Amino acid sequence: MRVVFLLFSTIIAFLSIVYKDTLITHLESITNLFSDNTTAGFRGLPVFPPISIYGTPKPANMTIPRAIRKAFLANEVAEGAGARVRRAIGGPKLRNFSPFLMLDHFTSSPGAGFPDHPHRGQETITYLLQGTVDHEDFAGNSGTIEAGDLQFMTAGRGIMHAEMPRSNQDGSPTTGMQLWVDLPAKLKKCEPRYRDLRASEIPNIDVDEGKVHIKIISGQSHGVDSVQELAYTPVWLLDIEIKPGGKVQQALPAGWNAFAYVLNGSTAFGAGQDKTIVERYNIVVFEQKGDEIIAEVGADAKENGHFMLVAGLPLDQKVVQYGPFVLNTQEEVYQAMNDFHTHSNGFERAKNWQSEIGKSMAH
Repeated sequence: MRVVFLLFSTIIAFLSIVYKDTLITHLESITNLFSDNTTAGFRGLPVFPPISIYGTPKPANMTIPRAIRKAFLANEVAEGAGARVRRAIGGPKLRNFSPFLMLDHFTSSPGAGFPDHPHRGQETITYLLQGTVDHEDFAGNSGTIEAGDLQFMTAGRGIMHAEMPRSNQDGSPTTGMQLWVDLPAKLKKCEPRYRDLRASEIPNIDVDEGKVHIKIISGQSHGVDSVQELAYTPVWLLDIEIKPGGKVQQALPAGWNAFAYVLNGSTAFGAGQDKTIVERYNIVVFEQKGDEIIAEVGADAKENGHFMLVAGLPLDQKVVQYGPFVLNTQEEVYQAMNDFHTHSNGFERAKNWQSEIGKSMAH
């Protein structure tokens, strides 16, 4: 036993010497990311996992498809003021799926919307599919996103804002997706920030002889990288549309949680006996094990399959949530509620604040 222990110790010592610089670099990088209490200069974790930690991506013929854990229909519920949402994550069937807290497929008819409300402790990602949405917050920030645009909002220590769809000239509803992403505990008190991503900024690629179109909102697909530094918590978002007879194999970071939400048509996910046809408004949750997901649409399909593929780095932390406040302990949630009602610790500007865009719904 002593001989084995001595041999093991010698190998460890040798590796430590050979890879000393590399190990020190990684340790310093990780320490720097989470030791800055101000978070003013924090750029977030890398959206592309370092090869030195996760390893080199495998060739296509060596990859392992991810199995399906579950698939279910996202039920429709009321939300905001007159809006309707299909809640795929955050409901009874899938409460939390770290780092994801909530996924809503929202529909807002004329006169409906999401008037003044607070947030603390999470990031929200809004992807507009149809229509126009105005945004305004208590810090004086305001803006507008249109179909194909996204807004990344970091609530951090506290924000109060309104998101109000405009009425479309043809009377059609405004539709989109909103994803809530948990923040690492160290960053829940960071300053709020925004990043709009315009449709024209999003790279895209066609594969399988033009039968598959992929918008790379965040992450990487078939050698094409997205715009970076959109959010603090690493998340991949891909908008994928497959024509009848098309097929795609999409690599995902190892160990990340992943799901797909079907917007239109139907799509078959998985391979072999695990292959499952998923219909519109259903979410499919994948197992962590595996390197890629496989999706295809049958040649006899009458319409394209259109879905969002999302993956994120799981956070090893407890989630305690009360409405728009997402913290790590019950005490922190109580503190958030008290801070909001007393206009303190990040909510000072909420006192007597009322958005201009939300005034039509104030009474």
